[in-house]
Formats: sequence, structure tokens, C-alpha cells
Amino acid sequence: MAKKTTAKKIRVDKAEAAERVKKIWPVLKKTYPRAKTALNFANPLELLISTILSAQCTDVRVNMVTKDLFKKYKSAEDWAKADIKQVESDIKSTGFYRNKAINIKGACTEIIDRFGGKVPDAMERLLQLPGVGRKTANVVLGNAFGRPAIACDTHVIRLSRRIGLSLNSDAVKLEFDLAEIVPQKNWTLFSHLLIFHGRNICKARKPDCENCPISTYCPAANNPALW
Repeated sequence: MAKKTTAKKIRVDKAEAAERVKKIWPVLKKTYPRAKTALNFANPLELLISTILSAQCTDVRVNMVTKDLFKKYKSAEDWAKADIKQVESDIKSTGFYRNKAINIKGACTEIIDRFGGKVPDAMERLLQLPGVGRKTANVVLGNAFGRPAIACDTHVIRLSRRIGLSLNSDAVKLEFDLAEIVPQKNWTLFSHLLIFHGRNICKARKPDCENCPISTYCPAANNPALW
């Protein structure tokens, strides 16, 4: 009977991971000088709504929907007072529209009742809004308010494991791991850089290690067993 074989795991030493971050940071920053959120928004509320809509949906699709959506709903009051069925219809193409409609109306109602009609700018307060978890809160904090924040989407999770920055696939645990090895002032941009790299080079099924600018520092480069 053939013996089962298991792929080697990347062992993560925090000191080594922090050193790796120092090496890949300038390379990724130079490679993706325009790295930023792909969601279009004009204010914190629009980014909050867009981020909620982006769950299980592409940013391209969200931007297509919000182009007209934000002309129709311009304030938290507009969303809170809107008919739930109408909201569902307006956001239907983003998928999971029933839950998203409930969360958007619920979040906007809370924003009015508890935060004076303005999106709160603190993690603990954002987490009190329906449909808002740490990832969504970090997106809003980092991009709408300019606060250091690590948003762990699927790209950030995948690349962090491949590059050997953390073994955690849980977004919250990974966020705290990265917070220990990435300088705080770089948190928001570092997330964007990993996302851009994940979309362009380090793809899920077939990463282009041959043309990867940070392959020298990546323990999984050219090693399919570690993908």
C-alpha cells in the first residue's frame, strides 16, 4: 500500500517574516505605484456600502452598480427610509442581495440613530453596524479615513501564506499576525500591494513565479507543493 505524502508546510518565524516584509515592500511598491482600493467612492458612506456589496462579488460589478446607485441614495437617511424590496432590486446583480439589503438598511439606521448620521471612524464602533466585520471596517478605516488598517481579503490571505508571512487562513488571526511584522504606517498600502500582486502575478491556480519580482524572497516560488 502506497504511503501518503504531505506537502511541506512553510514554517513561519516572526523575525524572518518581518525581514521578508522589509525586502518585498520596496519591490512591490515600485511594481504597483498606483495600488489602491478598486472600489469607487466619494465619501465614507459610499465606501461602506460598496464594501458590503463587494462580498462574493467583483469590484468591477460593484462599481457598475454604484455608479447610478449613489445618485439615487445620497445619505444614510435615503438608505434607511428606502423600501427593502426596492433596495433588493437595485443591488440584485451583486448577488446575495437580500442579506446585503438588510445589512445596508440596518447599518444606515444605526448610523442615524447612534452616530449622528455619519459613518463612525473607529473599529469598535464600525463593528456595531449590521453586516460589518473587521475586513469591511478596515477597508473603510484605511481608505476613507486614512487610518492604518490591514484588510485581509482572499488575495492577502493566499499571498501571506505563500510568501511565508503567516500560516493563518483565518482573516482576523492573519490581520493580527501581519500587524506584528508590517510597520503600522504601511498597513493599508501593504494590503493593496498584496491584492494587486495577487491579481496580476501570484494567482490562485497558477502563479507566474517566472515573472514575479519578489520570487527571490518567496519560499513557495516555483514550488507547486507549497501553492
